[in-house]
Amino acid sequence: MHKPFIAAPLLATLLLSACATNDLGEPRDLNKTQTGAIIGTVSGAALGAIINHRNRGKGALIGAVGGGLTGTGVGYYMDQQAKDLQKQLQPEIQRGDISVEKRPGDNALLVSMTSNTGFDTNSTVLKPGYLPTLNKIAHVLNQYGKTTVTVVGHTDSVGTHAYNQALSERRAQSVLDYFASQNVNPLRLESYGKGETEPRADNATETGRQLNRRVELWILPVVAN
Repeated sequence: MHKPFIAAPLLATLLLSACATNDLGEPRDLNKTQTGAIIGTVSGAALGAIINHRNRGKGALIGAVGGGLTGTGVGYYMDQQAKDLQKQLQPEIQRGDISVEKRPGDNALLVSMTSNTGFDTNSTVLKPGYLPTLNKIAHVLNQYGKTTVTVVGHTDSVGTHAYNQALSERRAQSVLDYFASQNVNPLRLESYGKGETEPRADNATETGRQLNRRVELWILPVVAN
């Protein structure tokens, strides 16, 4: 379940910094009219639309990222983003801490991060060893702004279902908040928790439980048509 993650004044600041780059992450200046328009979007009912993609029309999202992708450009754009993620994250991939997968057919990218460096047991505080990896991912996300990013938290089966569900939500939110702090456009972000409901390994072993304690990033193209 997605939760509001940031107060309006800070959100306005993040929007200004996020929108002050082009799609390759290069800085550009905002004139006063553009600045006023961005600040205006964080007031009143618009705030709810910004923090919840499901309550915002596709047209608004396309406008927020400067236009959607079209035709064969969608696949090329996502292929290049996958290659850049794999290049930046090569040490983590070699250690088995992270995987990057481009799904055939839907152009979705799945970045799966294990619990090796993410969180201490029962904690939602990002460990310092996790931050360099998140910084690399945020850098690539800022270069490829025509995508949405859904952070999904997962747990093993130790503990109650209700506890694990809440823990997975809070961990996903922690990752989302960190990306926002690294100038990833907040309009592109949302988070969910799946608790223990989608294991990818056997919870009967510690090795399996460690694989199940993970955070996944689903990166999807914003398509114009």
